[in-house]
Amino acid sequence: MKIGAFELQEPLPELQEPHVLAILRPWINVGRVGTQVLSQLERHFGSQGLGELVRPGQFLDFTRYRPRSRMVSGRREMTIPNSTISYAQREESPDFLFFNLREPHAFGEDYVDSIIEILKTFGVKRYCLIGGMYDIVPHTRPLLVSGATGGQQASEEARRVHVQESNYQGPTSVTSLITQESLKLGIEHMTFIVHLPQYVQLEEDYAGAARLMDLLCSIYNLPSHLVDNERARRQYQELTSAVERNPELKGVLKQLEDQYDASQQSQEEPPPPLSPEVE
Repeated sequence: MKIGAFELQEPLPELQEPHVLAILRPWINVGRVGTQVLSQLERHFGSQGLGELVRPGQFLDFTRYRPRSRMVSGRREMTIPNSTISYAQREESPDFLFFNLREPHAFGEDYVDSIIEILKTFGVKRYCLIGGMYDIVPHTRPLLVSGATGGQQASEEARRVHVQESNYQGPTSVTSLITQESLKLGIEHMTFIVHLPQYVQLEEDYAGAARLMDLLCSIYNLPSHLVDNERARRQYQELTSAVERNPELKGVLKQLEDQYDASQQSQEEPPPPLSPEVE
């Protein structure tokens, strides 16, 4: 079944009040944190493939997203980059749609319109985008998560798990229109972005993935074993050892820790009482 630029397998599944969990590569997928979390959830729920772009080359530049070649049983096969959708049905709602999206290089509005049509087709109740970005933060402190929400319940849940409201202004992705348009349709939205240390750019940041997974486990009451804190701890422990051997980087880390601590303290301190005249 063709919906916009996507081809979906029939018959379409009947989903209970579905929520979308989406990632966007490569714009906000540093440390592959979104990829790690989405892949783990797909494995956990035994998700099933639902669809992909009919002609991905209409939207994607294959000189930026390179096709991959591999040998299978002595024959060469090509894999073309694509944006894919899978789903998982649960005993209790909400069911999940997993959107593994690549950022489009062309016809961005058509790309967004196609995704909106899919949300409408399945009666999606919430669109949640997860990912990571680099920031001037230390790896020796709890990783911060910022984001934006639309809808009362989504906003309350974000506050409950201590997501900081983002005040970012600047260049963004055309896919940000998805949240803007979905809210007009009464679809809640959430964006969770974990802030990773800029001075070390790990190919796979396990701590960032664990931080995002912990949020989702809290919001959706998922089993705690999905959060691999031990692997995250070992990776950052190795990073700490490397920093200790680099006096210059060690000094930078101390400055970042002081800035982080001062910022957190200022947020935790209650405002001064009003003067009697103001009261």
